[in-house]
Amino acid sequence: MSTQPAQREAMLQDGNEEVASRLKFFPVSFFAIIMGLAGLTLAWRKAAELLGTTGMLSHALGIFTLLLFAVLLGVYLLKAARYPQVARNELEHPVMSAFVPTISISLLLLALCMLPLSRGLAVWLWGTGAALHLILTLHIVRSWVARDHFQLGHINPAWFIPAVGNVVVPLAGVPLGHEELSWFFFAVGISFWVILLVIVFYRILFHDPLPPMLLPTLFILIAPPAVGFLAYENLTGGSIDAFARILYYLALFFTLLLVIELPRFLKLPFFLSWWAYSFPSAAMTTATFVMAEKVGGSFFHWLALIMLAGLTMLILWLAYNTLLAIRAGRICQPPKH
Repeated sequence: MSTQPAQREAMLQDGNEEVASRLKFFPVSFFAIIMGLAGLTLAWRKAAELLGTTGMLSHALGIFTLLLFAVLLGVYLLKAARYPQVARNELEHPVMSAFVPTISISLLLLALCMLPLSRGLAVWLWGTGAALHLILTLHIVRSWVARDHFQLGHINPAWFIPAVGNVVVPLAGVPLGHEELSWFFFAVGISFWVILLVIVFYRILFHDPLPPMLLPTLFILIAPPAVGFLAYENLTGGSIDAFARILYYLALFFTLLLVIELPRFLKLPFFLSWWAYSFPSAAMTTATFVMAEKVGGSFFHWLALIMLAGLTMLILWLAYNTLLAIRAGRICQPPKH
């Protein structure tokens, strides 16, 4: 009879160890989910503006995304407190370090989501996100320049996130009245996009293929010109000039290129990196709604609606697969080398 309490104690200990292991290997790439959901929120808001419908859905999505961000941030901060060396290694890792700024970009996107609901909260989110993103950009770019452990094989489209992610700042920065500061971030982001685009394409064309886990990051190629278009449109007062068109149509080209490759992506096993499909798709959808609004014509109008429908189904599909993976214990596992 004495074996039963011992068995229960052993099971409890195993359960505690499993929870601790899950926490230890909680990946920072979880915040790509927030970017995707925030992008969906903003796309639905733009659709409501164009169609003259209520924005209740986008408001609800924004609040849900903010609450989910608070939960994920709490878990990640707990991980950093319990396992500081693991979090530090993530920041120094040649691949995973690129995903750390998804936290600051999430803050910046949430600021834009919250702007119609609470300007004060939006100011706090934007200020915190902009400051944190500048710090992370300086740290990661310095690591690229000053360290010798990076190799060509480490480069992948996720490297756009730290430096090029600066173009996200003007989206809420301009409406909040920080135009000059927004130009600073835009200049940094758009310049690094040109630099890294050449390097990333060189790596893709002349080096070993991307590993399956990182193949979804190819969709990140869409994000810099699409978000750059939205930021530039904000900074120039809503004008669609020649440079804006170059950004939009380049984003459209990358979208078409990757849509053609969808059968190859769909054969991949599910990874958390699949959420890399979401934010670039959302940015392109919102950019197309802006083109429909500013340029006009039925082409952009219907293209935007088709993209919105596809984006919504994509997010639901990603959420479903993520919940299945969590339930099966395939997420928060030690990295495979």
